[in-house]
Amino acid sequence: MAARKGGLGKGLDALIPGDFSPTPVSSDSFVLTASIIPNPRQPRDTMNPEELQDLANSIREHGIIQPLIVTHEPMSDTYILIAGERRLQAAKLVGLEKVPVIIRTATDQERLELALIENVQRSDLSPLETAEAYRKLADEFNLSHEEISERVGKGRVAVTNTMRLLKLPEQAKKALNEGRISEGHGRALLGLPTPQAQLNALQTILHQDLNVRQTEELIRKLGGQKPPAVPAKEVDPDVKEIEDRLCERLGTRVTLKHSKKGGTVTIHYYSEEELSGLLNRLIPG
Repeated sequence: MAARKGGLGKGLDALIPGDFSPTPVSSDSFVLTASIIPNPRQPRDTMNPEELQDLANSIREHGIIQPLIVTHEPMSDTYILIAGERRLQAAKLVGLEKVPVIIRTATDQERLELALIENVQRSDLSPLETAEAYRKLADEFNLSHEEISERVGKGRVAVTNTMRLLKLPEQAKKALNEGRISEGHGRALLGLPTPQAQLNALQTILHQDLNVRQTEELIRKLGGQKPPAVPAKEVDPDVKEIEDRLCERLGTRVTLKHSKKGGTVTIHYYSEEELSGLLNRLIPG
């Protein structure tokens, strides 16, 4: 089969080759909920119970708007779920006897790719779940990091960095899964040479509630790296006051360059998570 290329912005259909012939959506495009079995290649390990209940409440009121994607197993007359696990579980909570589906033909690899892509598109996977799914694509299907990045619409460096999280000690992985540290913290910890050094740094991060920037500084110190020397210069007290107020407001470092003819305000961020938080503050949805 020819290699597929696509990106997240194009949706699932852009990542499915032309020989995938979906069953047309019609009055009989419904199957028994009980006949659908989970995708064995589903990358997600956990679901947020509150979010699942919210989805169930929405389905109870409005029904399932977007059909599930399944493959048909004619020998057993069952269907294997490719995409839509949360919708399926929510439908079971509501007690729906039948659910709308689109039936496709998919290989084992395509089931994993499509499940991964749907979850990444919806930001449903944790960093470690995403990393494990990438690992399966690499190890079981011999895809390079570049090929994986093409499949999921992420940069190759982002794919590599996410996969590196699997090298963290188990205690650090647990903290990441529980949301006590972010992916940025995890990547910084990998800058230390041994698991024990990483665990020692982890305790400091948790005890002192360090952000990603502070963690990176800690790792540099523990690794014997000295931060580059910056020549001291006198800062206008008024400029410093404005910088401090902006830092407090935005929760990150802000630098102001001011002159009589104007100037610039620079907002610094140190991870994708911090950038997302800044955008939410500056451009509320």
